[in-house]
Amino acid sequence: MTVLTEAPLYWALLQMDHWSIHIAATTRGLCYVGSHDQPYAELSAWANRRFPGCGLREDEARMRPYAEELSRYLRGELECFNLPLDAPGTEFQRMVWKALAEIPYGCTESYTGIARKISKPSAVRAVGAAIGANPLLIVIPCHRVIGRNGALTGYRGGLDMKARLIELEQDHGKQAGAIYEVL
Repeated sequence: MTVLTEAPLYWALLQMDHWSIHIAATTRGLCYVGSHDQPYAELSAWANRRFPGCGLREDEARMRPYAEELSRYLRGELECFNLPLDAPGTEFQRMVWKALAEIPYGCTESYTGIARKISKPSAVRAVGAAIGANPLLIVIPCHRVIGRNGALTGYRGGLDMKARLIELEQDHGKQAGAIYEVL
């Protein structure tokens, strides 16, 4: 567990079109992107587990750059994030999250493929656990990970959110004339 030495965590509610997502940041960068249409309690519970004793302070001005970049992504105007991030994790989690970040926009990969990519082919369940611990939905694109058989499986934001994000990326790619494939 990471103990935050600085307080508070800053947060805002990103609302646009059909999206409603809580986001939070430390002074070092974005540390949390929540599930679509979930109450503040989801953010609060996560913050209490991850940064015990740290206060949450709503600050739309401080969060604006993060909200704007996420909004551009959700409108199909952005494929790659340039936000500063603050997502501490174990060495294994960071290795998995790095592999997730390398999945191209509009493409998907299997849990088995991620395990192979990090040279841990027998660690598929551990890969799934590391993906489930990802605090930065959308930004670290765990929504791009699907079952080996192509089925949508597990996602903290729910399968509806996962399907919407995959569809958003694939629709945007088609409009741009790109061809995407399942890896």
